[in-house]
Amino acid sequence: MARAAVRPVSPAAGVPGGPDGSGSGKRGGADKILTKASKRRRRTNILTAAAAVLVILLGAGVVGGTYFFDSVDFEEPTAEAQTTQLLASDNKTVLASLGQFNRSIVPDGSINPLIKLAVVSAEDKGFYKHNGIDMKGIARAAWNNFTGGEVQGASTITQQYAKYATKRKEITYNVKLREAVIARKMEDVYSKDQILGRYLNSVYFGRGAYGVEAAVKAYFGTNRSALTPVGTKGAITAGEAAILAAVIKQPEPTATHKGYDPQNNPTDALDRWRYTVGNMAELALPSGMAEAGVPAGISPPTAYPKTWIRWDADKCSTTCGNNKPSAKIVKYVKRELRDMDISDAELNQGGLQIRTTINPEVQSLAEKAANGKSKKSPLNDMDSTYKSALVAINPTNGRVLAYYGGPDAASWDYAGPNYKDDGKTFVGGGRPPGSTFKIYTLLAALSDGYGMDTIWNSELKKVNGGGKISNSGREGGSLKCPTPRACTLEVSVEQSYNFTFYWLADKLGPEKVIEMAHKAGIQLIGDPETTARYDLNKLSEDELKSKGYGREVGFGQYAVTALDHANGVATIANDGMYIKAHFVRSVSQRDPKTGKFVAVKNTGEKIKPQRAFSADVAAAAQNVMQKIPGINGISLDGGRKAIGKTGTWEFTGKGGKDGDNGDAWMVGGTREIVASVWIGREKQNKKTNQMDLLPIYKYGTKPMNGGSTPGKIWKMFLDSASDAIKAENKPFLPNTTAFVDPNKKGNGEEPPPPPVVTPPQNNPICQIFPQQCQNNGNGGNGNGGNNGNGGNNGGNGTPGITLPAVPGGDNGNDINGGGGGQTDGNVDTPN
Repeated sequence: MARAAVRPVSPAAGVPGGPDGSGSGKRGGADKILTKASKRRRRTNILTAAAAVLVILLGAGVVGGTYFFDSVDFEEPTAEAQTTQLLASDNKTVLASLGQFNRSIVPDGSINPLIKLAVVSAEDKGFYKHNGIDMKGIARAAWNNFTGGEVQGASTITQQYAKYATKRKEITYNVKLREAVIARKMEDVYSKDQILGRYLNSVYFGRGAYGVEAAVKAYFGTNRSALTPVGTKGAITAGEAAILAAVIKQPEPTATHKGYDPQNNPTDALDRWRYTVGNMAELALPSGMAEAGVPAGISPPTAYPKTWIRWDADKCSTTCGNNKPSAKIVKYVKRELRDMDISDAELNQGGLQIRTTINPEVQSLAEKAANGKSKKSPLNDMDSTYKSALVAINPTNGRVLAYYGGPDAASWDYAGPNYKDDGKTFVGGGRPPGSTFKIYTLLAALSDGYGMDTIWNSELKKVNGGGKISNSGREGGSLKCPTPRACTLEVSVEQSYNFTFYWLADKLGPEKVIEMAHKAGIQLIGDPETTARYDLNKLSEDELKSKGYGREVGFGQYAVTALDHANGVATIANDGMYIKAHFVRSVSQRDPKTGKFVAVKNTGEKIKPQRAFSADVAAAAQNVMQKIPGINGISLDGGRKAIGKTGTWEFTGKGGKDGDNGDAWMVGGTREIVASVWIGREKQNKKTNQMDLLPIYKYGTKPMNGGSTPGKIWKMFLDSASDAIKAENKPFLPNTTAFVDPNKKGNGEEPPPPPVVTPPQNNPICQIFPQQCQNNGNGGNGNGGNNGNGGNNGGNGTPGITLPAVPGGDNGNDINGGGGGQTDGNVDTPN
């Protein structure tokens, strides 16, 4: 905000003569060279100026004129636009700022009185004596304007605020006189302290700071405040107050002057500071000043304070944090505020302080784990086409602790829904969850009475003349089942076999699986045929059924978001109690009297647990899901108990090959923190300007699966985040079968009973060395010695020992024993 200050008189223009001419730019010799016409014009200007001054001083025609005075309306100035800050759960860390102006309105009566004194000293020494109008200043400005100087106005604080309040930028005589009338009327409506407070809350101090509170933080640090009482720790001192007051005259550089910010112009800043301090001493220091609330006994400063901080001109002022990954939560905050009856207009007006659920330390750990630019991230050595998402939730209260959907705020959000600029029109979000979605099919089956020991057939083809059920190449003898037609539900979960979940979706109906997913926390799900997403809160049962979801829903064909998926896993970890994931903990605004932030009525989090499925069902699901991190080699450190599920979805775009994956997931967590992790890949097509999906690999051309890179990110994050929040190693529920309906059967065949193996008694070697005849294998019987070791050295059995021929005995002639393990002996990683 520019103040009305008298600028230096410009040199005379149009004067004849050159460098040696006696009248070159000097008013003293002008009479000798002025023509008669120019003399007449000058006399006219002088008389006009004198008349104007006389009119103003006498109050006959303008300021004092009744008609003009009454014709100028005074209206209550509109509320100042402020900044709304989104803070982390620590109520200190700024995650994002909303609003056009970096301003925070503070109560008039609570502003440090030394700041008030300094501003009065710098801008208007007679503030507490005049009635809003400086008649001498008006006369001086009028004389200057009519005698060839630039158009000027007067300089009282009340008039400066009147100019600001009327939103007038031009400087004309009529405008300046109207401002004077408004200033006079303001003095009848507001007290001096109110006018000064309003001025301090509106004036621009440079460095992007509007108002005194923002200015204090911009010049002296975010831990300082204009509201800290004089004499207490952190309070603005008289010298610091003078720095703030000194910059108001011209906060930023122009073409003709560098301004009074000490960083830009230390010499002039010091001169202006000395002027301000001198006036402070004259007005109130050390005697005190009751009008300004300045206590007695404060000595005038003698040295320019060194406490001011340097300012980065490229640093944010109104959008601090807005380009960080955490700023992607703004859209969720806005939606939650609307539900609290805080409109977008109220939010844009600013002045709110919103405490979010984001834990700043956990957020940082999420970014380190999931951001490929982080040196410690498992994605660090992969190219920029790889995209990732990570969302972490506290299952006991639904608070989102960390949210990573991409490296900055402006890019596509891979963790949640994306909207147009209006914030309401959905444009996309979510990816096929693959086998991680089996947890909801499992919950639906258990809730319907199916037990973990129900048996399922891998050889049945799809219904309605369909083909083979894809099972990632694992079939026949490679299945970890007694026979291909006898796989239990428990083993199917552990090994992530697709066929079991296809047939469960067939028996239950796809809608029942989706309904269970919705109860657990899934809000959006992809359309079976298009890229559309459906809000499950708005679909009736009949509408859902009409969409035509197939049985493939049982193993994750249809897109969901990482946020929803984390919420679903949180419900399992919370023993079947659903609590909606949310981002807002509290909403506050300044009390106009005390200046302290107080809660806005009817706002804040409302935690309402709802039973999604029984605790017995949750216990059974927890029991089998606790095995999965270990199976995939990503158990948490220190034996910390955790549930989990891996998943992938095949790549179907151009350029891929058979067996490639396009999406890889790992979801799960502990009693205190759960996380969903997704990895995909895309690249912008220069011809179409669209994003082309690409296959994902872990090393070279080996397809990435959920237990590999996503699993490493998941483990890295949960290990560090659990330590950060000092999480206890809480156990999950003990397993139970109380929910099982014995009439619920699978479609498999009962496996044949295992053969009874009796050690041979007619071999003398067995009588001398009985341990040589024991069955030590894990994968079946060798041809003779019963010492098979699980198949091609992949299991843990004791290798068979070829015994010497003994009359009447059988020779063990197969040291590898029965099949069943992997040929390379590695840990099997399900999809």
